[in-house]
Amino acid sequence: MLKLPTESDRPTVVILADGDYPTGRVAAALLRNARRVVCCDGAAARFLAEGGEPWAIAGDGDSLPEALAERYAPILRREAEQDTNDLSKAVRFSLNEGERRLVILGATGRREDHTLGNISLLADYMAAGAEVRMVTDYGVFDPIAGEAVFESRAGQQISIFTPDPATAISGKGLKYPLPPHLKNWWCGTLNKATGAEFTLRIAGWGIVYRLF
Repeated sequence: MLKLPTESDRPTVVILADGDYPTGRVAAALLRNARRVVCCDGAAARFLAEGGEPWAIAGDGDSLPEALAERYAPILRREAEQDTNDLSKAVRFSLNEGERRLVILGATGRREDHTLGNISLLADYMAAGAEVRMVTDYGVFDPIAGEAVFESRAGQQISIFTPDPATAISGKGLKYPLPPHLKNWWCGTLNKATGAEFTLRIAGWGIVYRLF
């Protein structure tokens, strides 16, 4: 079962992106309790200013002040290629270090185009072998493939997204019946859980959002 994150969780690796800095109760606690934090280079300055000590700083280096780049050179993992964004570089670094269970924070807000791109990348990270989720101040995004059971509560708001309108989908434990296919992004939004869990079956992959 995919449980909801809580304030008492201690993620092995948190990746901090350069969107809105985590201030929500659960998101801030995950950052505070993380055993290791990988900062995208644009997020490093704020994390350091808040008293954090990153395990690594990853990215192309263009958003990191030169003074910090020099000071933290031993943990700076700079990749100049521009085919992927800094978040993907941070995920790739973590996977190369043998870390598979990843929580991404700070990946939404500020730039709507970056927000959409970062959410969609969860599927790529899952395909690369990561057990990954994205937590915001308001809820959690989980990528899934095939069948999955989700922890919930009665009345919890749920949204479901599939990239391909031909993708077959079904579920139980939701207030509103799902159509056989989600023909557009909005078609799976604004649903609700009816109890302590719900199940989804997707012939392919999708992304599920649960509001805290």
